[in-house]
Amino acid sequence: MVVPELRAWRAARPHVVRVARMVRPHVARVTRAVRPRAVRLTTPQVTAVATTVGLALAAGVVTTAGPWDSTGQRTAERDWAASRTPEGGTDHARTSGTHRTSPRPAPSAASVLAGLGGEASATPAPAGKALAEVLDPLLANPVLGSVRTAVVVDVATGKRLYGKNADQVQTPASTTKIATAVAALDALGPDHRVETRTVLEPDTKEVVLVGGGDPTLTARKPADGWADLETLAERTATALKARHMDHVTLSYDTSLYSGPGLHPIGVNDNIAKVTPLMADEGRLDHSASGPAGRAMDPAADAARTFADLLHDHGVTATAPGPSKATSRSQALASVSSPPLSALVERMLTNSDNDIAEALARQVALAAGEEPSFDGDAKAIRAQLKKLGLPLAGAQFADGSGLNRADRLSADLLTALLAKAGDPAHPELRPVLTGLPVAGFTGTLSARYTDAPTATGVVRAKTGTLTGVNTLAGTVVDKDGRLLAFAFLTSDAASPPNPLEARAALDHAATALVACGCR
Repeated sequence: MVVPELRAWRAARPHVVRVARMVRPHVARVTRAVRPRAVRLTTPQVTAVATTVGLALAAGVVTTAGPWDSTGQRTAERDWAASRTPEGGTDHARTSGTHRTSPRPAPSAASVLAGLGGEASATPAPAGKALAEVLDPLLANPVLGSVRTAVVVDVATGKRLYGKNADQVQTPASTTKIATAVAALDALGPDHRVETRTVLEPDTKEVVLVGGGDPTLTARKPADGWADLETLAERTATALKARHMDHVTLSYDTSLYSGPGLHPIGVNDNIAKVTPLMADEGRLDHSASGPAGRAMDPAADAARTFADLLHDHGVTATAPGPSKATSRSQALASVSSPPLSALVERMLTNSDNDIAEALARQVALAAGEEPSFDGDAKAIRAQLKKLGLPLAGAQFADGSGLNRADRLSADLLTALLAKAGDPAHPELRPVLTGLPVAGFTGTLSARYTDAPTATGVVRAKTGTLTGVNTLAGTVVDKDGRLLAFAFLTSDAASPPNPLEARAALDHAATALVACGCR
């Protein structure tokens, strides 16, 4: 859902672009040295510009604009957030004639990059004792339940600044998706795409629709840049007509995955059956995220839709049934998902369980493990071990965090976030750019309404199960330091009120934003 303020700022985007162009020459030298890709730097809420444009990161790293910026969303986030406070950045000696509550001009390059390398060393990280004085009372709030663990890390140095039962593992809920995202990006790379294809069995008229594991495949119009069945049907029909075929037998192949497709939580509106072939996540309504009724057999539904689309393009197909493409089959057509970076961002922003489980399967396939819940868990752990992350006590049972058997520590979650900000691992950057933005996107769009200093500045993955409330992400503090944090709380015996618990976690993250904590 797009908030009215976001629409307003989208309309104002051309004016913002002119301001951004003023900043770009100042940072060009830094961005070229860091990563030779297009970078869009935008104005801040104080020095929190690093966060609101996708987190210009530690040691001089400035992130590239990811898929979610194609509509100017990040620009809008930044400007609306800045307008919520009278504070501003360095004046470029230009007046806009806008209302005094509108964002002030863009900061100069020096202040934008403060805390991100170079001059960053002049700004010390928060002190652990001061952080404890701020966070301990907030995390002691009884609405959080009986078990509370927390860690705060300085991303630039990787140093732990604050820890409360840091290595104690507990159910992480959907913050598990951070681990899945890191494992997938490290194993496959941000440019990896997932293919859905059709093949023709030789000496027959059997066309097989082969699922490759793309959870974002859509049958809707417009496809909005995602791989779609309409395009695949059109290309397949063209290939068949070139062979003078307009009547075929249609089959579909879901053999890529093994093991049970039903998640251990059972039939649930939060996730469809895990299958390598599905359209629109098997949703039975027009939603694109959140809970929704799901088809009992998403693969069969997708194949039936594909048959209808073939008919629209002049090829008649039989009612589809399950099969398996042979090694002798001939390629007809294919469509590919957007890059893995886009899938990761969508998964994290919307807390999309279907994408999470699909990415976990992709990690297993890349590692040569069985593409099943068990194989996924082994592959994710092995991939994270290669990165040298603190895995003591960690247990993975799925890729989404819906399984209560998952066990992660606050130490591991912050290490994952810090690794995603490591200049040595630019391939992991979508983990940070995909995090929901306080007051704007995904699962944080309706939160932080009473915390204007945190709006647009806190970026964090939420996690909620009955009795479990977690939050892990990043903030830029008032001195410009990029901090990673993880708060995990639970109480199985007396499940906390989730609304009260979420508010308490949000207040803790907001305190980090305001904290210089010397």
